[in-house]
Amino acid sequence: MAEIIQRDGTWAFDGTTVRITPGLHRSVPLFRQTYGEITVPLEAVAGVVYEPERRRGRLRLRLREGADPLLQATGGRLPDAADPYRLLVDIDRSGVAEYVAEEIRHALLLDQIPKDPTKAYLLPGPPVPVSVRSSDGTVSFDGAQVRIDWADTSERVKRATGPRIVAVGDLVQVEWLPNTGYEDGFMRFVTHETVFSKLPPEKDPYALDLWGSTRRDLLTALVATAVTSRLPHPSARGEGEGDGDGGFRDRPPRAARVPPPADHHDVLLRRLRELGELHREGVLTDEEFTMTKAAVLRGFR
Repeated sequence: MAEIIQRDGTWAFDGTTVRITPGLHRSVPLFRQTYGEITVPLEAVAGVVYEPERRRGRLRLRLREGADPLLQATGGRLPDAADPYRLLVDIDRSGVAEYVAEEIRHALLLDQIPKDPTKAYLLPGPPVPVSVRSSDGTVSFDGAQVRIDWADTSERVKRATGPRIVAVGDLVQVEWLPNTGYEDGFMRFVTHETVFSKLPPEKDPYALDLWGSTRRDLLTALVATAVTSRLPHPSARGEGEGDGDGGFRDRPPRAARVPPPADHHDVLLRRLRELGELHREGVLTDEEFTMTKAAVLRGFR
């Protein structure tokens, strides 16, 4: 067993897996503490390096492309401090860090682990259900469908559409960009019907505009990862085209739509009237009105 324990967290390697546990110190980002312990199988590892510096060093684990839904969902855009595959190491523990890195490299050579992309996720992603309250609203995922409930501070066009509920089978991908504190971020759920939508995040009823607390908004990556882990693996997307359903062979079946209650008809009419008023007042352009109206109608099918 090769193990290093630091304030930033703990890495333990038993020859087959790297167990990464975040530290409990207040300096450890909320995202890493919330994401929790990660067990990385050796076959998911592409390499490991220890980077010594004058005061503190860094252990970095590099995973094979396509092995981890977290890296797939975030596209390498997680801030360094929130990256679970990075460990800050005190200078007096650099020897231990080098030993852990060398043990992992040695096992990679012995087991002849390839470095090429994987054809399936080798890590599971966060458990469900998962729910995160962001600056634009609350997004939840139960493993079968995504639900967005807008905040009072959301754009009127979003609140007018009501809660968004999207089945996994209707999704193509999740687009995620973090809120850096200098530039807003977003999380957009791209469906088969909105794949060509060009609405900005603040007006897109399938997107959360991330403009508030960077610490809190970063947690939306939990939902993005949980959803991504249940979508077809990127390597299967090309193979899944042309299945006669306009989608992917490996895609889960579309969730059955439950007929809306009778009183939903009144809600639908009220929301359409609200959209019409926003359009007349110039809040919505013609294109935005058309797109949002279509989104409302889809929600009431």
